[in-house]
Amino acid sequence: MKKTILIVDDDLDYLFQMKLKVQQFGFEVITAEGQKEAEHIIDTVRPDLAILDLMMESDDSGFILAYRIKRKYPDVPIIIATAVTAETGMTFNINADDNKQWIKADLYLDKGIRADQLQREIHKLLKI
Repeated sequence: MKKTILIVDDDLDYLFQMKLKVQQFGFEVITAEGQKEAEHIIDTVRPDLAILDLMMESDDSGFILAYRIKRKYPDVPIIIATAVTAETGMTFNINADDNKQWIKADLYLDKGIRADQLQREIHKLLKI
């Protein structure tokens, strides 16, 4: 059975491109255009992995969504894919102890990631 990946992003072009890429890797894909829509999806669907944008309805939507997914499905790996560093100069180290308390992501990627790199990271997180 195909594994299901949830992709959440308010940039519809990016969302469409990511969906195509991940489908080409052989996964089932569910998309949401923002935090609220994604929260409705996770009420009924347990994805095998989630790829979340950071800044959607609010600047920290991705972090809030990651927290909610982990609370409901603690073993679902989460990738935060964002252009926040390019847009704001802000950087996050998800491995720093103080950040691990509130950033519930397993991997942090800058947008513009190459397809082969993304596929490798997904396979690593899903252990396939």
